[in-house]
Amino acid sequence: MSESWALGVAIAVATVAAMEAVAYLVHRYLMHGFGWGWHRSHHEPRDGAFERNDLYAVVFAVLSITLFALGEAWPLLWWVGVGMAGYGVIYAIFHDGLVHRRIPLLPVPRSGYLKHLVQAHRLHHAVRERDGAVSFGFLYAPPLPRLKQQLKGRSATP
Repeated sequence: MSESWALGVAIAVATVAAMEAVAYLVHRYLMHGFGWGWHRSHHEPRDGAFERNDLYAVVFAVLSITLFALGEAWPLLWWVGVGMAGYGVIYAIFHDGLVHRRIPLLPVPRSGYLKHLVQAHRLHHAVRERDGAVSFGFLYAPPLPRLKQQLKGRSATP
C-alpha cells in the first residue's frame, strides 16, 4: 500500500469518526433548532416511504459529492468525501434500517450495542417536540440510566 493510499484511508476513517460529532451537533443544534421544520417529520408517524427530514440526507450527500469534485484539485478532499459517504451508508443502515425499521429485512437487535442504540433512540423519540429530547448521536448513545434520568428531570420542570 503506498503512503498516499494509506494516508487517504486514514483520512476517510478519521472523517467517519468525526462525522459522528458533526452529526450530533447538527442534530442537537440545527435539527432541534431552526431546522425543526424539516426534522419535525421524523418525530411524527410516517405515512409514506419518505419524510421531510430525509432532505438532510440529500444535503449531506451534496456536500460529499462536492468534496469528491473538489478532490480533482485537492486529492485529500476526495478522501474526506469517501468518509462522509461512508458515514452516510452506516447511518442509513443503523439509524434508518435498524432503529426505524425502514429496511425491514434487517434483524431486530436483541442484545448488545445495537439494542442499546435502538433503546437510546427510542428515548430520544419519547419527546415529540423540538425541546427536551435526549441522545442526539446516531452511532453513540450515552448509558440508558443517564438518559432516563435526564428525561425524568426535564419532565419535572415547568
